[in-house]
Amino acid sequence: MAHPLLADTPGETHLLLGNEAIVRGAIEAGVQVVTCYPGTPSSEVPDTLFRISPEGKYYFEYSVNEKVALEVAGGATLAGAMTLCTMKHVGVNVAADPLMTLCYTGTPGGLVLLSSDDPGCHSSQNEQDNRYYARIAGMPVLEPATAQEAKDMTRDGLTLSKKHGAPFMLRTTTRVNHLRGSVVYGPAPDPGKAEGFKRNPSKFVPIPAFSRPMHVALLERLEALREEAENSPYNTVSGSGEFGIACSGISRAYVADALEISGLKDKCKVLELGFNNPLPERMCLDFLKSISTLVVVEELEPILENELRVLAQKNNLDITIIGKGALPRNGEFSVTMVENVIREMLGEPAKAQDLCAAAQLPMRPPNLCAGCPHRGTYFAAKKVFGEDAVYSSDIGCYTLGILPPLQAADFLICMGSSISAGGGVAKASGQTVVAFIGDSTFFHSGLSGVANAVFNSHDVLLVVLDNRTTAMTGHQPNPGVDKTVIGDNDHPLSIESAVRGLGVTEVRTVNPFNQKKTVAALEELKAMTGVRVLIAKEPCPLFTRRVYKKVAPQVAYVAESCTGRFDCLEKLACPAMYKDGNKAAVNPILCNGCMLCLQICGHIKAKKRGS
Repeated sequence: MAHPLLADTPGETHLLLGNEAIVRGAIEAGVQVVTCYPGTPSSEVPDTLFRISPEGKYYFEYSVNEKVALEVAGGATLAGAMTLCTMKHVGVNVAADPLMTLCYTGTPGGLVLLSSDDPGCHSSQNEQDNRYYARIAGMPVLEPATAQEAKDMTRDGLTLSKKHGAPFMLRTTTRVNHLRGSVVYGPAPDPGKAEGFKRNPSKFVPIPAFSRPMHVALLERLEALREEAENSPYNTVSGSGEFGIACSGISRAYVADALEISGLKDKCKVLELGFNNPLPERMCLDFLKSISTLVVVEELEPILENELRVLAQKNNLDITIIGKGALPRNGEFSVTMVENVIREMLGEPAKAQDLCAAAQLPMRPPNLCAGCPHRGTYFAAKKVFGEDAVYSSDIGCYTLGILPPLQAADFLICMGSSISAGGGVAKASGQTVVAFIGDSTFFHSGLSGVANAVFNSHDVLLVVLDNRTTAMTGHQPNPGVDKTVIGDNDHPLSIESAVRGLGVTEVRTVNPFNQKKTVAALEELKAMTGVRVLIAKEPCPLFTRRVYKKVAPQVAYVAESCTGRFDCLEKLACPAMYKDGNKAAVNPILCNGCMLCLQICGHIKAKKRGS
């Protein structure tokens, strides 16, 4: 029996996560190739497609980074395959180079780029609004606000992309990716085989002589797509009155709730734009002419607001437009926030209480998991280098090394930057630099940094935190793993071989839970100069349980002889340890049996699990 997301059962209704709805939409479109680099809030889309891929009729891959993912997707669509490429918003920064060119060459098989933005920085280093990328590239944009729309827009984005030969952006935000809602299924056809690549150098090879007419063709496609937007069911006008609201994306849901709760629904005219680039100008102009005051509700940048302001100015409309200033340019909106702006426009009193405000709950600071091998690596590094080194960090769960007592992250720029930026610090200042990078991030964008450091004779120690998986985003595979959730990796790549191949001669591999050997290796590398590498290799304990099906046979316990100095807690901050009166104690349920604490304090012992 087929997985429910693959089943050809039109008319059935399912309760789906927004990301699952995107998966279903791709299946209904007849997707043939899926590429990705995982990143929250998009991760459940590729993870789900990966899990069901043995039953599916599409090719799936976790690419080494977003640029490669979009390049593979680009090649697939040039070969006539209907293709989905997924990533989080900052991943589009990495993929921007091929993105701009694909908008010129076009996408014969159809291509949707899922860009999952993150207002509020729930799991990201910034709040960038990738609708800007779409405007720069000349790329149509679909923005769902419900699970049903997430499914339908994915399907329609792929089919429209193939029809017009233009890549589409499906722009979601965290709230859309992680909402749950009812979804009515459509048919799930057999995707068949890709049509194959058809040679046409003047269309697909963007040398300057060809690029100039390609740009003209892109602009013509955008005008054809503007007509699609004018007639799209995702663009609607409802209500009546001289007061108007224009909204896009998840803000459409905020507006709907605000009007329903406030009872002001009959006093406003609402323009909803789910297909908002190219802007459906005739529809928008008719709307603007029918009102005297407009509130534009969109999270992050004033993109729709500015486009509507330009449209109003070009047509000499006498209209008051309210947008940023009344609503913030950062963070997520709430229903009450939107309602109060609508109330102000209508001259109604503001609502005092924000029912969506976060409750004042006890703080729960993030921490490395109990039994995380990174804790052992950081502890050893601080023991050897102390405060004398500058610690260059990278993107991954190991960034939590910034927290006390480890405090082994002094700066961070982007994925793969630890070795490059660390080398920059060393060159500029002569300070000792220890750079940390995870195994997945190493393959994502660390290789070029190592090559650059060797080529330019940087003096930096790179510590590769190899926990055998892409831990932060949900245990997705990377080129260095030997196992995945659906089987073995037939072609694991060796990090040691890779760095040696790039010219690094001093490489050491240790198990970070063996503190004696880890400290000795760091001391040895500390005495050297140039580029040298320590590989701290030990699987993530959560991944070990899930994939290797192994549970540590022992746990730690604190002996009666404990003197209450609490070195184990204060130096390691392991969440399995706690204070029990004037003694330290270990929670056996949380303990993973790594025995790092045993090597720190002689009063901690090991015992068999369950005894």
